[in-house]
Amino acid sequence: MAATLVWAAAIYALLGLLFAVAFVAFGVTRVDGAARGTGPGFRLLILPGVAPLWPLLLRRWLQGAPEPPVETNAHRCIAKHG
Repeated sequence: MAATLVWAAAIYALLGLLFAVAFVAFGVTRVDGAARGTGPGFRLLILPGVAPLWPLLLRRWLQGAPEPPVETNAHRCIAKHG
């Protein structure tokens, strides 16, 4: 059981690393317009965060979402209507 869990975590991490390299090179500007024109320093900075979040970012990349979603919370709703 423990060996299976370790293998699953290793496969997840490897897939995350492979995805992160591709995403940082090609996909980040498609998902977030503010990333256009950024240099290699920014891309290296976001690489460690992209790797564990690869399933979420892959879905956004495949959907072609041009901008990050706007957060909806009680404060934003009150500001909008009040």
